[in-house]
Amino acid sequence: MLFDLRSGGRRRTIKFVYAGLAVLMFVGFVGFGIGSSGLSGSIGDLLRDQSSNTGAEDAVKRLNTQVANAEAKTKANPNDVAAWAALAQARVRLAQVGDNFDNAANNYTAEGRRQLNAAGAAWDKYVALKPSPPDERLARSMTQAFLALEQPAKAVTAQEMLTEVEPAANTFTNLALLAYQAGQTRKGDLASAKAVELTEDKDEKKDLKEQLEQAKSQAALQQIQDLASPTATPSGK
Repeated sequence: MLFDLRSGGRRRTIKFVYAGLAVLMFVGFVGFGIGSSGLSGSIGDLLRDQSSNTGAEDAVKRLNTQVANAEAKTKANPNDVAAWAALAQARVRLAQVGDNFDNAANNYTAEGRRQLNAAGAAWDKYVALKPSPPDERLARSMTQAFLALEQPAKAVTAQEMLTEVEPAANTFTNLALLAYQAGQTRKGDLASAKAVELTEDKDEKKDLKEQLEQAKSQAALQQIQDLASPTATPSGK
């Protein structure tokens, strides 16, 4: 059983492991839209903007302007790392407002997903330029964006960049969990080992190792079940 809560230490470790992943997998407003790379505004701005139609319209206009400005900079200088980062972040934030996000369903509309995909394209350009160090806030946003788009391999890449600037137990734990879910077992094992190494408490270190091993096993089992599931085929006439 994955959630064995009989010991206090295990409860603490489970909370540590899965709270971090829950934050990554939350694809609503919280966690997105953190201003970076020259972007104005903040997550609070977006939440306030969504409180009225006028506010949402203003947010869409403002973010469209940021997208246009960033795009102009990337065209003028395709090697401008900051411009590609600003473009990716602006599109992620744009996906959060107006008709791009369905608040009732707590999910992106088709246009919102298009903005996230466009953010992913800008992110690819950004990554290709090998930023050093990577933009921490952008890496967090893109990890969440790729999870929302159900692109686990790309989420792994973004989370891996995050560990470069924040090499902590929780970031490596999340990398391990994401890697296992993406079928990247070797990378998951390396991240797991690093997460355990960075955990100072002896009891929590042991519990974290056990939980990550179980997460690995469950991910492998799920992948086997997915392969064994029959693929839907068009019905004949």
